[in-house]
Amino acid sequence: MPSSESESWTIGRIRKTQGRRGEVAVEILTDFPDRFQAGQELLLSDGSATHTRALEASRFHKGRMILKLGGIDSIAAAEPLVGLWIRVAGSARRALPPGVVYVSDLIGCAVRETGQTLGTVEAVEDTGAAVLLHVRTAEGELLVPFAEAICRRVDVAKKEIRVELPEGLKELNRGGPRRRILPRVGRSRQRRNS
Repeated sequence: MPSSESESWTIGRIRKTQGRRGEVAVEILTDFPDRFQAGQELLLSDGSATHTRALEASRFHKGRMILKLGGIDSIAAAEPLVGLWIRVAGSARRALPPGVVYVSDLIGCAVRETGQTLGTVEAVEDTGAAVLLHVRTAEGELLVPFAEAICRRVDVAKKEIRVELPEGLKELNRGGPRRRILPRVGRSRQRRNS
């Protein structure tokens, strides 16, 4: 589900029911887990319809957030929620310090090198080792590591990323089936999830 819609931001996804009292286990998709505080209004969406639920309680358990939502008091009531995206209003988006960007803001950015537009960021993938920008070019997909040594200037307001690609990166991406061999690029750029 896209997380860059102007009216709301994705912060989690309900993965399963938890226990017998209607709680749900949530995959956290935000760098601000304190968003899951009792009393918050959360938007639950399947991509086409959205409804609001009050958050009654939250706790961490085995790497996931366990939520108790208002009006959900049994496993049967919680089961239809599995798979729904949890979103917050766009006005709840937090300001970031200089040099840090929201991952969702990178999608749609033009990628430019030495005055030439290479393509547009269509997706962002966190491989664990590196964050990759999936850039749609005239020649196909180009995978660009989101690292300071490569992404020299990121201007999300202008929807532009200026890059200095290492020698051979374009050819590596064109070499048949996708490979996960990445050049050593140094430090990753700072990024956040809504």
